[in-house]
Amino acid sequence: MMTDKNLKDRLGLKELVDKISFLSDQKDYENQVKLFIEDAISETSVNGNLVLNVKGRKAMQEAFSNFNKDLKSSYHFNGQQLLKIDGDHAKGICYSLITLIEVQAEKSVKTEIRAIYHDDYIFQNEQWLVSKRVGHLEKEN
Repeated sequence: MMTDKNLKDRLGLKELVDKISFLSDQKDYENQVKLFIEDAISETSVNGNLVLNVKGRKAMQEAFSNFNKDLKSSYHFNGQQLLKIDGDHAKGICYSLITLIEVQAEKSVKTEIRAIYHDDYIFQNEQWLVSKRVGHLEKEN
């Protein structure tokens, strides 16, 4: 049975994931990393190869900025989300379709990426934050 608290938590977690994507698309990494706990972990693999493994907001902000520095723009479309909530802790899986626009040889090049994020969340200071995010991205070569 869905309780008011459970529904509120689910909506809060969905909004958290969407805010992370929105801020990424805006290249606002300073505010994006505030949606993670201070010593959060972020790992990302692309086509099975680990390309990012950082701990802490400062390292995450620098890595996100460097990782996306050559992008003209990006657009995240978040889809399915499965959540398991246990008090002040939760785990989630989110599917996302990401469109990247890069400039190569003075032409815009579009890349489509399929992403699955495995997240650990913690509720602290009256809000949900990410404590660990593991992203598995697949893109066409």
